[in-house]
Amino acid sequence: MLRFQGNRMQLAKSSFGLFLRNLSASNTTLPVLTLFTKDPCPLCDEAKELLKPYKNRFILQEVDITLPENSAWYERYQFDIPVFHLNGQFLMMHQVNISKLEKQLLKLEQQGAGC
Repeated sequence: MLRFQGNRMQLAKSSFGLFLRNLSASNTTLPVLTLFTKDPCPLCDEAKELLKPYKNRFILQEVDITLPENSAWYERYQFDIPVFHLNGQFLMMHQVNISKLEKQLLKLEQQGAGC
C-alpha cells in the first residue's frame, strides 16, 4: 500500500509543476509563425505544404479569422489570407516567400545562439 503524507504530496506537485514549466520554456525557444486563415482556404493549404520542410524551426499557430474572437484580424486580413506573422511581427501575405522566411528564421536562430 502506498501512502503520501501531505508534505510529500505537495513536494511532488511542486516538482511536477517545475518540470512542466521547464518543459514549456524549452519549447518556447522556437519562434512562433502565426498563420491567419479561414476555412476553406486553398491558398493557406498550399502555403502549409510549402512550410513543411521548415516545421522543425518554428511553432505554427493558426488563427481562424472568421471566429468572433478574431474579428479584428478579420477586418484587417479578410481579403489577404494567407497572412503570416513571425513572433508577433508581420512577415508576409498572399503566398509564402521562402527566402524571406529563411532570412528571418536564420536571424532569430543567430540571436538565440548569442551570435
